[in-house]
Amino acid sequence: MMWRGSILAGVPVMRPLAPLAAVLAVLVLAACSGGTTSTPLFSQIAQTTQASIATNAARRAAVGQPGPTRAQLDQLDGSFVEVYLERRNLRAYLNARAVRFDTSPGEIVQWRTQDDVTLTTRAGVLIATRGLGGHLMSSDVSVDGARGGPSIGSDGAGARVMYVRTGAFEEVALSFTCQLEDQGNTNITIIERAYSVRYVRERCEMGDGSAFTNEYWIDSRRPIVWDSRQWGGPDIGYFRIRRVRE
Repeated sequence: MMWRGSILAGVPVMRPLAPLAAVLAVLVLAACSGGTTSTPLFSQIAQTTQASIATNAARRAAVGQPGPTRAQLDQLDGSFVEVYLERRNLRAYLNARAVRFDTSPGEIVQWRTQDDVTLTTRAGVLIATRGLGGHLMSSDVSVDGARGGPSIGSDGAGARVMYVRTGAFEEVALSFTCQLEDQGNTNITIIERAYSVRYVRERCEMGDGSAFTNEYWIDSRRPIVWDSRQWGGPDIGYFRIRRVRE
C-alpha cells in the first residue's frame, strides 16, 4: 500500500513504540471471570503447565516459532484472538474482556492484553485501538450484524470514516469510499481446526488516491469473522486478526 499526497502531511510520525514489543511478546494469562474478581485463564491447568506455556510463548514470539496448540486452547475459558502487527513483526493473544451491543448493528468486542493494549471490533470489523501509538480512536463503518463483516449499499459502495490520533490531543478524520467484493466460499484452517467461510475483500480509497484493502474470512453460517487482515491507520498499518477460540 502506498500513501501519498495530503494524508502524510496530516498524520505525522508518532512517538517510538519500543514499549509495545514487551507488551505483545507474551501470551495473555489473565481475564475476567463471571464474577468481579480476576482469575487466571489457565486455572484449569496445572501451575507447571501455566509457567511452561507462558515461557514458551514469550520465546516463540521472539524467534517466530508456532503458537499454542489446539489442545492448549481447548482448556481455556473465554474467547481469544491472535493478533499479528505486520509493521512491527509482533504477535500477541488477546482475550475478550467486554462484549456489548448498541443501537447500531453488530456485536462490539474489546480484545485486551493484561497491559491494556486493546483492539475493538464491531461484527469482526476493527473500529478502535489503544496502547499502540497512532491510535485508531473510532470508526464510522457499516457492518452486517446478521452475517458478520462489513456491509455496503445496494450500489456496491459504502463510506468509512476513521478518526486517527495524530498528537497528544489531536485527531484527524480520514474519509474513504469503499467497494466490497464477495470472493465466494472457501475453507480455512486455524490452529488445527477447519472452517467453511466466505472470503470478502474490501477496498477503500480517499479522494487523493490513498487506499487500503481489508480482507475477511467470515463463517458461512454465523456472524463470526474467523480471520482478517485489516488496516489500523497510517502509523499502525495492517493487523492480521485470527479468532483462535470462540
